[in-house]
Amino acid sequence: MSNVYFCSEETTFVLSNQPRYVDWIFSLIAEHKFECGDISFIYCSDRHLLELNKKHLGHDYYTDVITFDYGEQDKVSGDIFISVDRVGDNAKEFHCSFAEELRRVMAHGILHLLGFDDKDMESQEAMRRGENDALKLFK
Repeated sequence: MSNVYFCSEETTFVLSNQPRYVDWIFSLIAEHKFECGDISFIYCSDRHLLELNKKHLGHDYYTDVITFDYGEQDKVSGDIFISVDRVGDNAKEFHCSFAEELRRVMAHGILHLLGFDDKDMESQEAMRRGENDALKLFK
């Protein structure tokens, strides 16, 4: 059995229309020929994600998403921490809605669980294409 969870830490953010997002996440994972395991989206503050970034990755800067992969073989599982503060700032910077930017960041986290990387220019371009394809799947 697989489950997708949504919760918040240090923020009052609540994702609306969660069943629609669950369907989208299952579609995105299936599109890449993987099976969905247990995935948690944890919406949090900049401060909380900064502390995780320092503790687990050794990075002392703000980020919008950190993904912890617990998957095995073809089953996608993990925790995806998302800073709603960063998503809001990014939406303004990129001239899009908060909801669209949130979906992009959620897709980014899922793509990491699917094996996508973004450490160099080529992998960043592949990640961006993957995000754009994922956004098209959202109905």
